[in-house]
Amino acid sequence: MTGPRAVVLDGPGRHRIVPAEPVAPGPGEALVRVHAAGICGSDREVHAGTRPEGYVRYPVTPGHEWSGTVEAVGPGVPADLAGRKVVGEGFRNCQVCDRCHAGETTLCGAPYEETGFTQPGAMADTLTLPARLLHVLDDDADLRSAALLEPAACVAAALLMAPAAPGDRVAVVGTGTLGMLAVQFLAAVSPAELLVVGTRRDREELAASFGATMYRTTAELPGPQSTDFGDFDLVVEAAGSPGAARTGAGLLRRGGRLALTGIPEAGSAQGLDPTDLVVRQLTVHTVFGAPPAAWAHTVRAFGAGVLDPAPLITHELPLEDFAGALGLLAGRDPKVGKVLLRP
Repeated sequence: MTGPRAVVLDGPGRHRIVPAEPVAPGPGEALVRVHAAGICGSDREVHAGTRPEGYVRYPVTPGHEWSGTVEAVGPGVPADLAGRKVVGEGFRNCQVCDRCHAGETTLCGAPYEETGFTQPGAMADTLTLPARLLHVLDDDADLRSAALLEPAACVAAALLMAPAAPGDRVAVVGTGTLGMLAVQFLAAVSPAELLVVGTRRDREELAASFGATMYRTTAELPGPQSTDFGDFDLVVEAAGSPGAARTGAGLLRRGGRLALTGIPEAGSAQGLDPTDLVVRQLTVHTVFGAPPAAWAHTVRAFGAGVLDPAPLITHELPLEDFAGALGLLAGRDPKVGKVLLRP
């Protein structure tokens, strides 16, 4: 197929590559030429039809992790935004409810709308969206790496709620994209110890290169019935697997803090124990997406070199090979990290 294209999911398990002419930006909007779009577990849920009801609307062009360059702007948008490298928030918040006024845009009281789930996403040659959602990158920014700033912003949202201080003992449960980005953020604050917990040893070397001081597999930790709790000040759970939150809680000292960034299957029987939370006075923070402050923090960290997502990218495929990209993730090969689609 020649000319502009887009991936369209008509429903679970049904996708097409269709012609898609750029949508001219209206008032307050910008037209972005997409450089790269990442695929994550949420995109697999949309394809499989397992995303929770109300959090997807078919037909839809997926793609909520992306980077690109502004090609044109609509009325009311500064003209000098054209030509700039950008990333963008996904949540289409209302801007007028109490939560939006408080800056908590991911808790917007209006019906859920998000790029790539209910609004057209970035698995296309171009993307038109409200310019207020864009975050401008440095002119020399690597757009390939920048495609991972959306998951990084979700981690930043957790760490802004539960910040680590220099000298803290911190841990990360999960060695996927979220977990490895969390390691980079945490290493930047000079913790006394930075433990990474994974299911296999294959990510140990990468974790160490990002600043981890210790690596353990889940099999090397005390069992779920153990009362031999850890002494970590902060644990970031980034696995989203059944039991990961409980594993993280088990690493905490009394009065410690747990930040949950992964989304486990609904009704998981291996979740947190309320009695344990109360008796040990643990504080639990959760995130779903990233508000503007977390995005701004992430873009600054990326520009300063604190974040280097490039080593997490293992595969780059053309837009037409959407099915192949999904297949790479579904195969669970430890050699497959972040997969990008390149329009």
